[in-house]
Amino acid sequence: MSKRKSSPLDKILGRLEDLDSANMAILVQRLARDRRLLETVINTVREGILVITEDGLIEYANFAAAELIGFRMRDVGRAILWKLVPDLVRTLDIAVDGSYSQVSAVTRDLELKYPETRFVRLYMVPMLASEDDSVAGVRFVVIVSDITQEKLSTRELIENERVASVIMLAAGVAHELGNPLNSLTIHLQLIARWLGKVEADPAIEKISNSIDVCRGEVERLDEIITHFLEAVRPRPPDFQNVNLIRALEDVLEIMGPELSDQKIHIDIETGEKPPEISADYGQIKQVYFNVLKNACEAMEAGGTIKVRTRYDDEYLYLQIGDTGGGISDEDFSKVFHPYFSTKKGGHGLGMMIVQRIMRDHGANIGIDSRQGAGTVITLQFPLLDRRIRLLND
Repeated sequence: MSKRKSSPLDKILGRLEDLDSANMAILVQRLARDRRLLETVINTVREGILVITEDGLIEYANFAAAELIGFRMRDVGRAILWKLVPDLVRTLDIAVDGSYSQVSAVTRDLELKYPETRFVRLYMVPMLASEDDSVAGVRFVVIVSDITQEKLSTRELIENERVASVIMLAAGVAHELGNPLNSLTIHLQLIARWLGKVEADPAIEKISNSIDVCRGEVERLDEIITHFLEAVRPRPPDFQNVNLIRALEDVLEIMGPELSDQKIHIDIETGEKPPEISADYGQIKQVYFNVLKNACEAMEAGGTIKVRTRYDDEYLYLQIGDTGGGISDEDFSKVFHPYFSTKKGGHGLGMMIVQRIMRDHGANIGIDSRQGAGTVITLQFPLLDRRIRLLND
C-alpha cells in the first residue's frame, strides 16, 4: 500500500517543535495568507461548494452555495442541508449501515423554490477520513451548479414545438368544424321542437332518440375543439386560497352520473383537514377532471378510484389511483405528449393541459404505473404559507 506523499507544509508542520518564535510567527502568517488566498479562489467560483457531515450538517460553504441553496453564511456550522433541500434526502439512501466506504458519488437535478425558483444539479461524493484525520465520521463534498438557464431553454424549445404543432391543427379544426357544428345544433333544436308538436308515435320516438344521439355527438365534437383552444391559448392562473378537497368534490358531483354508469367506486381518505393552497380554482378543477377522466377510461369494466392526501412542512400531496390496466413501458414516456392517446377517439391533450396547469402553479405531477395493477397520479402543491415559514426560519 503506497504512502501519501508529503507536501512542503507537512514537512514544516513536522518540525514545529524545532521552530523558534520568529519562524513560528512567519509560519502562522504564511498559513493565514494561504488560507485567505484559497478562500478567495473558492468564493470566486460560480459553483457552490459544501462540506457536510453524514447528518447533513454544513461544515463549510462558499458564497455561491449559500446563494444557490438559500442560507446565510453565518449559519454554516448550524444549518442542515437535508432541511434546506428536503427533496434531496428523499431521493438518497443516506442512512447506510455504517459502511460508508461503499457510498458512491451521486448526482441529482432538483428544482428549488427558495430563495427563488431555480434548477440546480448537485454532485455529492463521500470524503472518507484518513487514518491520521482528527475529524471523526464521514463527510461529503457537495458541488452545486445552477442549470436554470439550461432547463428553461430546453423546456422553452419543447414547449414552442408543442404549441406550434397544436396551433396549426387547432386553427384548422376550429375553422373547418366551428360553423358547421353551430348550424347542426340550431337545426337539431328546430327538429326536436317540431317533433314535440307531433302526435306521439313509435316512429317519432325513434327519430327523437336519434336526434338526441346526434346532439350528443355534436356536443362531443364541440368539446374536442374547446380542448384544442385551451391548449393553444392558455391563460395565467387567477390565484386565490383554494381547498383542494372541495374542488375535487365539485368535480366528482359533476361526474357522478358517468361514474355510476361505469360502476366506478370512489374511495377518499383525507385524514385531518388538509391546508389550503394558492391556486386558480377553475384550473384545478380542470386538472381533476382530466385525471379522473383518464382513470375512468382505464377501467372499462368498472373499478375503484382511490384518493389520498398527505402533507409535510412544505407540500401538500394528493394522489389519485385507479385499478385499470396501467401504462406500458413503451407508452410511459409519451403521456404528456400532445395528440398521444391509447384510447379510441382520444384527442391526446388532457395530460398535456394538466402538466401545463401544474407548472403554472409552481406544482409538480408524478406518475407511477404498472401494467395490470393500475396507475397512481401524484399532484404535489406548495403550501400557502411555505414561503412565509422559510423567511422566518
